[in-house]
Amino acid sequence: MRVPPMSSRFLDACRRRPTDVRPVWFMRQAGRYLKPYRDIRAKHSILEICKRPDLAAAVTLQPVEILDVDAAIIFADLLLPVEPMGLKLEFVAGEGPLIDNAVRTSNDVDALSTSNTDDLGYVGESITMVTRALNGKVPVIGFVGAPFTVASYMIEGGASRNFINTKMMMYRDETLWRRLMGKLVDVLAPFAIMQVAAGARCIQVFDSWIGALGADDYVRYVAPYSRALIERIRSSGVPVIHFGTGCAGYFRELHAAGGDVMGVDWRLNIDQAWMDISYRSAIQGNMDPAALFAPLPEIKQKVTELLKRTGTRPGHIFNVGHGILPETPVENVKAVVQMVREFRP
Repeated sequence: MRVPPMSSRFLDACRRRPTDVRPVWFMRQAGRYLKPYRDIRAKHSILEICKRPDLAAAVTLQPVEILDVDAAIIFADLLLPVEPMGLKLEFVAGEGPLIDNAVRTSNDVDALSTSNTDDLGYVGESITMVTRALNGKVPVIGFVGAPFTVASYMIEGGASRNFINTKMMMYRDETLWRRLMGKLVDVLAPFAIMQVAAGARCIQVFDSWIGALGADDYVRYVAPYSRALIERIRSSGVPVIHFGTGCAGYFRELHAAGGDVMGVDWRLNIDQAWMDISYRSAIQGNMDPAALFAPLPEIKQKVTELLKRTGTRPGHIFNVGHGILPETPVENVKAVVQMVREFRP
């Protein structure tokens, strides 16, 4: 399946084509900093919102309407695929996602299903609803977690500081590790392609925890699976954004694993990052989300500096270097969109 092309400022930038102004969207642009989201969240759990297409679509559309951004990213969670694989997922207030039956042994990996991705059809329904509502105004971005990040949650049973259990599996039983990563690619790729079939015109691959690894371990244990996932998604004809956090020391290795667009966190100078990959992909980022709390003159200075760093070369998408924080003043986010639109090199 290959999707027909869609014209938009955001998609043009993904393909490194010239745009009238810099496209802008924000990771976690649907979230607690928006009152309409808080109103929905007060009545429904995160999983409930994800699994009800009417709610997920409503939340996805909020920032497009409020902020006037250049893309909508579907409201979902990168751990949703672990449920059809056979794991028990819950979100606990103050702790985040927890998996009761963590994956630690060969039997645990054997028990993981790769054939139930149709159970995630509610995400496709949400995307279809959003696509219809937008009617071509802006494209919808779908997303999946990268194999390492999803694996680390599955093994640790939740978030982790040191990823001890994950690294123990990598180092002690490389065969088991590779079986797990292979299974994840076989689940995440069809899930992403299902999102494309439902109307997504770009897929972002989130490697939120990849900064836990050094460069050599990334290349040996992770890159082959990220590359396989990205190649399978690209076969559907949509661009892929490859985003990792905390990997400033091996950004080139991350790029080598693939991506039409490379997402950059705020720890790197974006011009240096782009130069390091010889401008062979578009680039996305990378304002520090905490900078959105600054006074407007300071924010404007930071936005202007970032836009000057990326120059006039086609292929830059303005974004924050990770997700918008829950306490962020919405007026400041609106102001940033306006600043990006008004910028002239």
